[in-house]
Amino acid sequence: MDTPAQYSTFESEFRVRPDDIDMFQHVHNSKYFDYVLAARYDQMERCYGMAMEKFMERGFGWVVRTAHVDYKRALTMGDYFIVKTGIESIDDKGCRVKFIITNKATKKICCDGWFDYVMIDMATGRGAEVPEDIIVQYTI
Repeated sequence: MDTPAQYSTFESEFRVRPDDIDMFQHVHNSKYFDYVLAARYDQMERCYGMAMEKFMERGFGWVVRTAHVDYKRALTMGDYFIVKTGIESIDDKGCRVKFIITNKATKKICCDGWFDYVMIDMATGRGAEVPEDIIVQYTI
């Protein structure tokens, strides 16, 4: 029986900016997507050692196929927060990345969920098989 792969989780810290705020004086729901994407971009280079630019040099990109976000409590102007992400699963077509966004001061979860990413061949815009060396690189 195969042992399931183990994946690490990593954290990035951000602060709510004025342009993140909506008419209800809290972070607009769409900004949480941006926070997760910004954290992944940061963590790809800093934690996995393979920045998005390296994928692009090889003719690959990642796109979100499906996203699930469970909103629990709002972030507001000036709040510092932690975006914790990690690969939940990875296969030859893509990966699922789980995330939790936590208010740094209160330690309470603001939202959590997952994104399903698909690897894309940049030349064709179609799905591509994830090379084995990339799967190994991200299985840490």
